Amino acid sequence: MLSASIKPAVTRAINPIARGALAIGLTPNAVTFIGAIGLVTSALYFYPKGDFFIGTLVISFFALSDLFDGAMARISHKGASAWGGFLDSTIDRLTDSAILVGLTLYLVDADDSLTSVVIGALVFGSLVPYIRAKAESMQISCSGGIAERTERLIISLTAIGLEGLGVPFALAIGIWLLLVLAVVTVIQRILIVKAAL
Repeated sequence: MLSASIKPAVTRAINPIARGALAIGLTPNAVTFIGAIGLVTSALYFYPKGDFFIGTLVISFFALSDLFDGAMARISHKGASAWGGFLDSTIDRLTDSAILVGLTLYLVDADDSLTSVVIGALVFGSLVPYIRAKAESMQISCSGGIAERTERLIISLTAIGLEGLGVPFALAIGIWLLLVLAVVTVIQRILIVKAAL
């Protein structure tokens, strides 16, 4: 939902930077790997220690690589490749999971009851892209739903970052919202597939 509405504006803003990255010899796949390594390392370093605000800032920086690699692939002479698309999608699953795993490690250590909610959000969040991939293997378009990856990423990083700033109940509200929206999106996508069969 959100990604479709803001994508044109974001694309216009980042295209010049993407062209610059290509000009200095970076490839879209290299940007994907650099961003993924930085994000996963940051999530598993900062979040388990409870450094939520600085961790979110660093993670957000590396998460931007997901915007640039796609833009670079589109405007490069070679264009987007099936391998690049597969690699990007696979690494997205890894980076999304790393954020919630890092948070879970902190919550488990703190014996926080929110742990089970985060695990639920992780499981249902993982089901969202799985259902799409499975549907597409059956030639069914299934990209709808109330909360796609962009929305879920914004919610999780905002909630964790605000928790780091000491905003009361920010983490609980954000994680519960993440779980509910992931469950709703899973149901929506299941219904899309059922209607198409």
